[in-house]
Amino acid sequence: MRVLVTGGAGFIGSHVVTALRDRGHEPVVLDVRAGPASDVRNPVSVRQALAGVDAVCHQAAMVGLGTGFADAAEYVSRNDLGTAVLLTAMAEAGVRRLVLAGSMVVYGEGRYTCARHGDVRPGPRAAADLDAGRFEPPCPVCGAALEPGLVTEDAPADPRNVYATTKLAQEHLAAAWARAVGGSAVSLRYHNVYGPGMPRDTPYAGVASFFRSALARCEAPRVFEDGRQRRDFVHVRDVAAANVAALEGSSREGALTAYNTGSGEPHTVGEMARALSAAYGGPDPVVTGEYRLGDVRHITADSARLRAELGWKPEVGFAEGMREFARAGMRGA
Repeated sequence: MRVLVTGGAGFIGSHVVTALRDRGHEPVVLDVRAGPASDVRNPVSVRQALAGVDAVCHQAAMVGLGTGFADAAEYVSRNDLGTAVLLTAMAEAGVRRLVLAGSMVVYGEGRYTCARHGDVRPGPRAAADLDAGRFEPPCPVCGAALEPGLVTEDAPADPRNVYATTKLAQEHLAAAWARAVGGSAVSLRYHNVYGPGMPRDTPYAGVASFFRSALARCEAPRVFEDGRQRRDFVHVRDVAAANVAALEGSSREGALTAYNTGSGEPHTVGEMARALSAAYGGPDPVVTGEYRLGDVRHITADSARLRAELGWKPEVGFAEGMREFARAGMRGA
């Protein structure tokens, strides 16, 4: 299969390219790192890149929470306009198979259970509570403490920041494209991806990159809130394998199917920081109590659908992955 990988020179995209080659496919890379003409928002470049292509693996995006609302227009341009340009060109070229780099951020807060009121969905956390160190969202009905759980793909979307909003918009665009042309679209809702080749020293990188960059500077990783926020850290090679499985597997025509893509092993951010520091041999993490207003407290999801329907399973465990990442090379911003 000849597969166009947008963002194929990036962190996740480059691993997808390697995984495709290893499976005997022919990846074609379109990446803005090659110059402005290779921007996915450029219709001419996209049409040229689609020549002879059987499927598209869309990884190109502006990622991370960002630095505030001032970059909202750039997020929308790169993520949503870029996706619209790509899908338009795919419709014209007759390419009917898409795998999209989705994100678990579309859910907002994760699943919570109240002892009295069952499953509930707390709203955005108030700055006053965060300033006071009250990081756990309370039950929106009675104010009681909640128990976090796993989110399934049928949970309602509730994006809490600009990046999350653009990732949900990408899914809506892909679903509309699939219905219009009879194509098949898969969105892999990535969890916290880490591993070799992560970008360093950029406000748009993930938390694992922040911690690894600090250790490289002989500084202690700075853990926000109380370090007990739960995430699912999934290795980039496992994410690349999920992309290949989605491209090779059967999918519904005329619709978008979403799959949570995580390791299935929730860990706290503090746990991750301690594991990475220990593996690197650097200073212990410092829990700062600081916060970012757009962050959610807990978000971990059930990836059983991906395992059952596409036969995928993660191969890199948390401890093994952190040991590798502690010594792996990183790329510039």
